[in-house]
Amino acid sequence: MFRKILVANRGEIALRVMRTCREMGISTVGIYSDIDAYALHARYADESYRVGENPSRKSYLDADRIIEVAKETGSDAIHPGYGFLAENADFARKCETNDIIFIGPYSDSMAKVGDKIASRRLAKKAGIPITSGSDGAVDENNAMEIAREIGYPVILKSSAGGGGISMGVVEEPGDLINKLDIARSSSLSSFGDPNIFIEKYLLRPRHIEFQILADKHGNIIHLGERECSIQRRFQKLIEEAPSVVVDEETRNLIGERSVEIARLAGYVNAGTIEFLYQDGEFFFNEVNARLQVEHPITELVTGVDLVKEQIRIAHGAELGFSQSDIKCRGWAMECRINAEDPYNNFIPSPGKVTGYVAPGSIGVRVDSGIVSGSLIPTFYDSLFAKVVVHADTRASVVERMGRALREMRVEGIDTNIPFHLHVMDDVCFKEGDFDTNFIVKREIIKGLCREGEELRREMNRRAAAVSVALAMSKGQMSKFHRIDNETRSHDAVSKWKMAGRLERLGRGLSS
Repeated sequence: MFRKILVANRGEIALRVMRTCREMGISTVGIYSDIDAYALHARYADESYRVGENPSRKSYLDADRIIEVAKETGSDAIHPGYGFLAENADFARKCETNDIIFIGPYSDSMAKVGDKIASRRLAKKAGIPITSGSDGAVDENNAMEIAREIGYPVILKSSAGGGGISMGVVEEPGDLINKLDIARSSSLSSFGDPNIFIEKYLLRPRHIEFQILADKHGNIIHLGERECSIQRRFQKLIEEAPSVVVDEETRNLIGERSVEIARLAGYVNAGTIEFLYQDGEFFFNEVNARLQVEHPITELVTGVDLVKEQIRIAHGAELGFSQSDIKCRGWAMECRINAEDPYNNFIPSPGKVTGYVAPGSIGVRVDSGIVSGSLIPTFYDSLFAKVVVHADTRASVVERMGRALREMRVEGIDTNIPFHLHVMDDVCFKEGDFDTNFIVKREIIKGLCREGEELRREMNRRAAAVSVALAMSKGQMSKFHRIDNETRSHDAVSKWKMAGRLERLGRGLSS
């Protein structure tokens, strides 16, 4: 087995990989930018090295510097986690040319499935339906004609992109060229590739993906599906396994076709084949040539440590189980915890975490990259933790997730926990009646913004009343106006933060 692995990432996913390495007796090398020098992942690793300045392009995306650290430390392999360089075929190729094992697919197969236009062709070859659209990249000359042929609305996608970046829905012909220019510019700046293609936009799809594992000996299996339909602006927020709309026969059929795509691409290691499901039909969406953010729910329902299997496969081991050994047990759900203010249209909320309490007890797993005192920087993704629960039934999972979210406390920053609680309490979500447009249809964000306004008014009213009482009790009425104005300047806060402030004010009054 490998002696030492460099983990080319940060935060919760870096810790997730390091923990499995420690269980396997493998030493770890962590990397960090200036602002992450005291981050939890940098402290947890057996060794940690600075790779650059705060912007990711000068640190976590600096492939040459990361390779340099790997060679200096004698690392046998590099695990990229997700994001950053995880799906960068050039980085995988640099690892190969420097005799460092990249824990992921080979660079040539990564390039093959990473190009979304090429992967659509692979899906078609594997017998999987694809949505109608362009056969290649489009420009101003042919975009209008293709969109007219397939019918509006259409969606623009970057051939090289992912994570919802450079995607845009076009509902009217007059908006197409402008949005195409925006998408091409965004794709070029984000991925270094301006190629955009067009697909028919499905109005009420569900987002369903299949996890695969493939070793270097030709063995490929799938580990069932994950439902990822609760999204905001094409960004996943809540995932679960299995899906309420997939029966055993469909699972076997789509799973087999996912395996066939991997076989045609010469794929090795862990990967995900994504689909859109609408009106009883599956349509190929894309391939994610890496470990997914939502991988823990598959681990909970199958009992398979996906990171451990990634490492074993990269070292050359055969899969230790066959397709018939994979059984789905119970239900699992994941909520992504982001540093955002859901009461104020999800604006980022970076800062120092002044208090942190994670939920616990049976069936609850928290993958987190923070402790009390940790810093949430502005330079990287706002995701800092994932709450994952497991139970026998979906109804029990929803109940358990609600309990876990209400237990979780993160002080010093705003989080999207109130959003998740709104979803858990929604009757349609509880019944499994949702699609990728659920948040808009159910007006979840509008409801949160209205609630935020109510909370601000209530906080201001109560705080002002307490301030008046304090001033009167101490004979300081002259100071009331200044206190009141300061109170009214507070921005939106979550329920528990408001309650905490009012509790502190109340204690001051009673004393």
